[in-house]
Amino acid sequence: MASRVRTFAKKFLITLNIILALFYLLASLAPYLNPHRWWSVSLLGLFFPFLFASLVLSILFWSLIKWKYALVFFIVLIFGWNSLKVSFAFHMTRQFNYEKQPQALRVVSWNVARFVEIMKNNNKGSQTRLKMMELLKQQNADVLCLQEFHTSSERPGYYDNISYIQKQLNYPYYYFSFDEDGSKLYYSSIVFSRLPIIDSGLIIYPRPSLPEVLLHIDVKLNQDTVRIFTSHMQSVQFKKDDYQRIDEIKNYEDSLVTNSRTIFSKLKRAIQYRSAQTVIVRNQIQSSPYPVIFCGDFNDIPNSYTYYKIRGDMQDAFLEKGFGIGRTFTALSPTLRIDYILASKQFSILQFNRVTKKYSDHYMLVADLSLKNRGQ
Repeated sequence: MASRVRTFAKKFLITLNIILALFYLLASLAPYLNPHRWWSVSLLGLFFPFLFASLVLSILFWSLIKWKYALVFFIVLIFGWNSLKVSFAFHMTRQFNYEKQPQALRVVSWNVARFVEIMKNNNKGSQTRLKMMELLKQQNADVLCLQEFHTSSERPGYYDNISYIQKQLNYPYYYFSFDEDGSKLYYSSIVFSRLPIIDSGLIIYPRPSLPEVLLHIDVKLNQDTVRIFTSHMQSVQFKKDDYQRIDEIKNYEDSLVTNSRTIFSKLKRAIQYRSAQTVIVRNQIQSSPYPVIFCGDFNDIPNSYTYYKIRGDMQDAFLEKGFGIGRTFTALSPTLRIDYILASKQFSILQFNRVTKKYSDHYMLVADLSLKNRGQ
């Protein structure tokens, strides 16, 4: 009887590990398959860090029981190397030096979540807004790329964030699409600059996605021209009820099927909308006549079609100078690195910082870059 139980347990564990290995391999394919057709694989790709951790534990277990099985699962693990190397950074981080090098261009990318409060008052949200403004000021950046930015200069009861940043933070130049989010209220992505803007442009993403844009500005960096993009890509649009459903799933409350159906339908829709936006972004990057810096909230993880397609052969500032997973979204999961600063290979990435102040629901990213010498 005992031998039958051991045999059953062994077969059961092997079956579970084979399923785990198959899911891991499928998740590793997510960056290469267009979500319009392979949306289920893209959804599975969201779980890559957890599948990787589970497979590592499996390998450790089998190395103690039967090393041949451990070797097989280790070979499976290697097949996910490309996904692994964009999901984790392996550079020991150094303290960020706020004193810029003479040739450096300092760039900030931050989803500011409408600066938390849009109406003038003295509540907790308005106090957080001032803390966010002070944090931006402390970075002493040359360029600010801000997503989910909100402003109004025509409604006296609402904050005019453009004028505030221009005057109080010393950013005289900006480019904003002024997408109306209500009567004389405006919401979109924006770029502020201390360097004169010599050209700019925008593309509005096609509906039915959110009314978001892809912005760019051209600035002079010493004797060269640099193009800086920013964008906020299609979000999942989780509302309070959705977060409650996720908590119920985590706590095994109510119906797993009912709660999951709504969550996964929103994830599917967002992934498919982003795939169309991704093609637009990549085409614009490739057609740039100048070296490119791309700052944005992709609403997608590194192990995704969105990230791979947009990044192409560009450098990821976090992977070049960071360590660990580099979470940028403060809710749901510690694996969600969805905000990025990318740079074409004409740049050297000097240093990078992830400012982990929980003012917005995203962390601020800061990077110092410099153009390489022509001979390099």
